[in-house]
Amino acid sequence: MHTETCEYSDGSTALEAFVAYDSSLHGKLPCVLIFHAWRGRDDFVAEKAREIAALGYVGFCVDVYGKGVQGNGVDECSKLMAPFMEDRAMLERRINAGLEAAKGLEMVNGDSIGAIGYCFGGLCALDLARSGADVRAVVSFHGLLHAPLDSGHKIHAKVLVQHGNEDPMVSAEEVAAFGKEMTEAEVDWQLHIYGNAMHAFTNPAANDPDFGTVYNESADKRSWLAMKNFLAESL
Repeated sequence: MHTETCEYSDGSTALEAFVAYDSSLHGKLPCVLIFHAWRGRDDFVAEKAREIAALGYVGFCVDVYGKGVQGNGVDECSKLMAPFMEDRAMLERRINAGLEAAKGLEMVNGDSIGAIGYCFGGLCALDLARSGADVRAVVSFHGLLHAPLDSGHKIHAKVLVQHGNEDPMVSAEEVAAFGKEMTEAEVDWQLHIYGNAMHAFTNPAANDPDFGTVYNESADKRSWLAMKNFLAESL
């Protein structure tokens, strides 16, 4: 397993991706972008990149906040995420900068790119598709679902949303609105809802039921298997 960091930028903002791939594989490989949760590009998504690489893809952890920027605790993480939630056009530029950086890597097949994301990163993956980007598939794990107000680009990607039924951060109305959005946009989309699962159900460190973030082993395993099948079909 080969891992490295890749520096790129969005305007004057320096960014740093984490990249993993199986160096024993030959030729250009399909690539899966991985979008981090509200804390920033951390060890959690780096491990996901390694797991993605073990499936035969290039795992590319996009950096949304900036090189070396991570939050600690609810207040810091909220402050880091808030500007991008308030300015979805800025978020669109930032996530597409990651896409272009991934396409520029020598080992990446730029015609076979997907994306996955966790929590805030799930929204990033969906917004990448909503931006009209030339990606084949996106997967949201317990992500936020609401569309930007000016969303109007043609969605080319297949879409898979993996959602915990007890997630307090995404209402039933938002789930319904997302389904309506995807149907009206004529997207090839799926929604998997996991019973008894709250927000952050893929993160073993999540253990705060009062906040609504709790790990769920069965939902974690089932959602990863669903993602594997979805990416194998799409990339």
